[in-house]
Amino acid sequence: MPQVPPMPAVDAAEWTKQASGLEIWDSTVGEGDAVKPGATVTVHYTGWLTNGKMFDSSVARGQTISFSLNQVIKGWQEGIPGMKPGGTRRLKIPAVLGYGATGAGRDIPPNAVLIFEVELISSK
Repeated sequence: MPQVPPMPAVDAAEWTKQASGLEIWDSTVGEGDAVKPGATVTVHYTGWLTNGKMFDSSVARGQTISFSLNQVIKGWQEGIPGMKPGGTRRLKIPAVLGYGATGAGRDIPPNAVLIFEVELISSK
């Protein structure tokens, strides 16, 4: 079974806050062409709540996922562009850029801040 990464420290100095409230931390900068807004990307990712509970992981499933950035939460639409293939970026997504006051399913409560580690495999 693939090794799921540990959750990044929520209060680490490496986070860079964007105007929207999204925070970004590039733990590995990739090489090649940067992702453009609205691109279709293939990634490996793991998501946690700030209490450390993992709620989803393509790494744990052993299968990458591909999607258009136009089809995902705003935190990903803003946080993935600029990444380069082979790069790993951490995203701290405020609820307003995530699932907001409704949450998602039984794993993501209302007004949850989400932490993701995203490895970019490719984009087009």
